[in-house]
Amino acid sequence: MSFPATCLRATVLPHSSALTKAALAAGGVLFLAAMARIAIPIPGSPVPVTGQTLGVLLIGTTYGSGLGLATFAMYLLAGIAGAPVFAGASSGVEKITGATGGYLIGMMVATYLLGFLAKRRLDQRFLTSLPSMLFGNLIIFSCGLVWLHHFTGKDWAWTIAAGFTPFIVGEALKIAIAGTSLPILWRFVNHKNR
Repeated sequence: MSFPATCLRATVLPHSSALTKAALAAGGVLFLAAMARIAIPIPGSPVPVTGQTLGVLLIGTTYGSGLGLATFAMYLLAGIAGAPVFAGASSGVEKITGATGGYLIGMMVATYLLGFLAKRRLDQRFLTSLPSMLFGNLIIFSCGLVWLHHFTGKDWAWTIAAGFTPFIVGEALKIAIAGTSLPILWRFVNHKNR
């Protein structure tokens, strides 16, 4: 059976109430906070390796653009309000305005764009899911690197070495996890609904 262009959440829960969507958003915030707790500092860099990007790839794609964006906005607001949801259980507006703020804004943009791509079924096949996840990461790191460069005033060589190079292997692994797990989930969902 084939489904109209939609995200995984809308296919599994087609008649979601406002309460269901609120519960999903709250669960998404908790998931992102848990992924942010996985934080490994990089010597000489203000940017740690975290699980947040994997969380963004999964939330954006499974929730769709609207609910995904709302979830990430709630995540940012919770962190600004003092909830320990950012990398290493930190919080505060300085995380948005500081050296890592561009990555967080990039994650919000990527969440929306990944949801947009998912509604066009690009997460349902390996050949399109992996490039979609790569695109999401490019958005995150583009925003993060531009802001890091501007915030620190360092040259581009330092910015790339501190804000991108140490993350390549980990991000490739996250792209592989998200880009392969979603088509597998779709196969299961499509098979159950035949």
